[in-house]
Amino acid sequence: MDVDRAEKTVLPQKVERPAPVRGTKTARIAAAPASTATTVSTCAGRVTRLVGGAKGTSYAAVVRSRAAAYRAPGVGRLASFGRRNLNGVPTVFSVRARRLGKSCRPAWYRVQLPVKPNGITGWVRARDVELVPLTTHVVVDLSDRTVTLFDRGRRVLSTPAAIGASRTPTPTGRFYVNQRLVPADRSGPFGPGAIGISAYSEVLTGWAQGGPIAIHGTNRPELIGRAVSNGCIRVRNDHLRTLFARALAGTPVTVRV
Repeated sequence: MDVDRAEKTVLPQKVERPAPVRGTKTARIAAAPASTATTVSTCAGRVTRLVGGAKGTSYAAVVRSRAAAYRAPGVGRLASFGRRNLNGVPTVFSVRARRLGKSCRPAWYRVQLPVKPNGITGWVRARDVELVPLTTHVVVDLSDRTVTLFDRGRRVLSTPAAIGASRTPTPTGRFYVNQRLVPADRSGPFGPGAIGISAYSEVLTGWAQGGPIAIHGTNRPELIGRAVSNGCIRVRNDHLRTLFARALAGTPVTVRV
């Protein structure tokens, strides 16, 4: 099968619902009690970085029903999102910061969005999302052509990868896992699964859904370690299974040179 043509094809799939959405309680973030007027005035409008209680903890925000993203809290509408995205999986954002309300509880979250341009952030109302804590982090090193999975700051897996060719490079930056898909044909060009990240090709603008980037398996393992793809990152199928099981929706993904 022609590899470039295979990556152009819209991935046939069955829906794989990310584990963070099911059976996970909403993450509770400690907030100071709003017992006095002084406390209220101090908390109102304060922006605080979202920091986990354990090393390597981050947060995903799962849309409850609908959510709108703004350039600033309530100002400059950027986009609207439903509970599920175009591929039928839950809509997930990566949380960057929180803004406290008068009750000293989060009123808004600044989140990274799964839309163009790459890395764009916006503000969503806290009541429109459910927070889920995560301990994993994926690093894609384009120079070494490797994918490394960390959990609580400890390396779990490091594997060689095929990356984007010189004319169709893999975009760099800070992203996150925004969807996980299982192809209908697990022996095809995507292998047993595709871990979609919130990045898009910056050169293949005419592709379906804007040319989304994913970490996926392959039916051409002999190409692992080479710069041959249209921007996606390919790893061996056995390693993809490990990544798929551990890198849940919302997991931060760093792609660096």
